[in-house]
Amino acid sequence: MQRTSPLVDVTVPVHSASRPIARAVASVVDHTRAAVRVTVVAHNIDPQVIRGNLGAYADHPRVRMRELRDGIPSPAGPMNLGFGLADARFVSVMGSDDELAPGAVDSWLALQKRTSAAVVLARIQLGGGGCDPYPPVRNGRRTTGLDPRKDRLAYRSAPVGLIDRRRFEGLRFTEGLTSGEDLAYSTALWFSGAEIAYDLHGPAYTINDDAADRVTSAPRPVAEDFAFLVAIEALDGFGGWSRRDREALVVKLIRLHYVDVLRAHLTRGNGVREQASEFIRVLDRLEDIAPGALRLLSVADRRLLDAVRSPLVDDRRLSALVETRGEYRRLAAIVTRDPLRLLHRQAPLRTLGAGLRASTA
Repeated sequence: MQRTSPLVDVTVPVHSASRPIARAVASVVDHTRAAVRVTVVAHNIDPQVIRGNLGAYADHPRVRMRELRDGIPSPAGPMNLGFGLADARFVSVMGSDDELAPGAVDSWLALQKRTSAAVVLARIQLGGGGCDPYPPVRNGRRTTGLDPRKDRLAYRSAPVGLIDRRRFEGLRFTEGLTSGEDLAYSTALWFSGAEIAYDLHGPAYTINDDAADRVTSAPRPVAEDFAFLVAIEALDGFGGWSRRDREALVVKLIRLHYVDVLRAHLTRGNGVREQASEFIRVLDRLEDIAPGALRLLSVADRRLLDAVRSPLVDDRRLSALVETRGEYRRLAAIVTRDPLRLLHRQAPLRTLGAGLRASTA
């Protein structure tokens, strides 16, 4: 018999009738020995549809359903609803497409018990094959006593795993954003000073890519793509961060988020050249947050950013630069312009090496 208050509360938002919600829920309740409860939030959809898709799990003693109609196509609202309803010691979040390998939650709890960690990161298995290399922890092997800068925790955007609810009682996803709603939340976790562990060798959290209702949407306005920066800069204590902490965060934001947005606008939007002033404004803002960050980027990344600033470079050339900066067999993709920065912890050579080792651990 499950006790009234579980040890772990897992929130799973679902917004579509085609999402395999029963698979996600089954992976938790059928394969976890600890007292766990799954809160399924029917988001802007008839809850009876989701209840039908849950089948027998709709009446499972470890499952409860809630409804949220906010008209906002973002998981922030339902995730925050789940956080607010939770009374377990630990909380966890999960996508409706995803699933846990058998024993994942139990493995996270065992690691937490050994380390007294306030956050336990899950190992992420990618549905297309292979493991997520992020975060590229020290030597690709570090699992306990993680440091936000030394273990490059900012590279893990999705806070999947185990989170101590009491330690982070008031922390919530950023509502009102069209993307990046989890970035301020995860950044607050990593730079909180709390004990963080990584279940690098445990059962995985699997991110599936088989959702039937995925669509490729047109890029948003550039300002919307980076609206999450406001929430990050508003975090408690952000103004007192060290220069090196800011560098660690901004290097990641440029290498992943900034370049991804450039790619989206080049391939599906109005291009970059017509919006160059907006992209330059964001880049200036990132440089203001961490003035030394650009020195830690690869030669290929610097060429791309220089091209964004140059009115003489067209979108075709920008597209070529976006692609070549990710060809890691090219020397320009792994070395810095300043040879003295080549072996810096946040520079590409060590970051990529650690990620490769972590993904094969």
